[in-house]
Amino acid sequence: MSLFVCFGVLYTPASAAGAGVSLKLGVNDKLTEIEAVPVQGSYYIPLRALSTELNWTITGQTDGIAVAAGGKSARLLNNNGGLKLQDGTVVPVDSFLRNGSLMVPVKISSYLGYSITFQGDKYLLRVRDASAALSDKAFVEKYGDKLKPQAVSTPAPSGDNAVKGRTLYLTFDDGPSATTAQLLDILDKYEVKATFFMLGPNMNRYPAQVKRTQKNGHGLGLHGMTHRKEKFYASPAAALAEMTADNAVLKKISGAETTLIRPPYGSKPYFTKNFRDKVLNQGYHLWDWNVDSEDWRYKEDSDKIYNSVMSQVHKLQSSKTNPVILLHDQKATLKVLPRLLETFKKEGYSFAVITKDMKPLNFWNDER
Repeated sequence: MSLFVCFGVLYTPASAAGAGVSLKLGVNDKLTEIEAVPVQGSYYIPLRALSTELNWTITGQTDGIAVAAGGKSARLLNNNGGLKLQDGTVVPVDSFLRNGSLMVPVKISSYLGYSITFQGDKYLLRVRDASAALSDKAFVEKYGDKLKPQAVSTPAPSGDNAVKGRTLYLTFDDGPSATTAQLLDILDKYEVKATFFMLGPNMNRYPAQVKRTQKNGHGLGLHGMTHRKEKFYASPAAALAEMTADNAVLKKISGAETTLIRPPYGSKPYFTKNFRDKVLNQGYHLWDWNVDSEDWRYKEDSDKIYNSVMSQVHKLQSSKTNPVILLHDQKATLKVLPRLLETFKKEGYSFAVITKDMKPLNFWNDER
């Protein structure tokens, strides 16, 4: 059975691909690693991952997220308000968060001029435009068993799932430093992954710790070059130049690049719209935090740091918000970190790294 879908709901026959299984998404002539998740008769995929594959432009707006491709555009409205098309029509489209990624139905691509093919008996789910050379039959022949699905747990469209509010993101600024090795030792001991927003000069000074951070599976982020307000915020071009230079250092040392950034001192009040437009339109994703450990303030007073963090984390529980915790790669943090990790684990938190596919958390609510 073959079902060609355009401007409609993508339905998954239980007798074919089956409910509760995910499929790898085909994009033109490529089988991607994007996981398409079935939810109530539709397949959902991470918006940012699909946008990257198809070179869409995503822009955060006050009322939602604007998506543009090939001269067409649409706006995904906040609070599941639907998809607003160029002619002003609003069509029903749900979205939800899954492990930090904004999930949207595959059918959103049809409103931007793409065709969607679903062949349940062959496990084929494919988005394509005029540049695709392979027929659906040739695509299936080329990728064969790689199309077969993986069993998954189906989340609810609202985003309610077991990890909502219970996944914790540790972030460390200003490194690497002379104590990064000890910091990584602690994280290894507790089997915890974190995300490091690093300064270019410090990476040059401690290249071995950059390589170890990457090897151990931690997240890599950029914090600029100077950490000086008068230089970083001298102009939008200056901010972009610092992040670009920082990324070049990271690539030179580790071979990796990243799109995750955190401006010095956080994005408010200095990282205004002009700065964000200049930097984020180059593909960077802006991250702040919702829990400030204040380790920069209390230094060696680990009790104050611990109490400050736990108070803020517990306040987030009522809204089931996942904590993103600001810490610093410094000696004073080493004293309190084991205590925090032990408490988090006792309270049932899991840990994850920030990735480019996640909806960014920042003080401006800029979702680019």
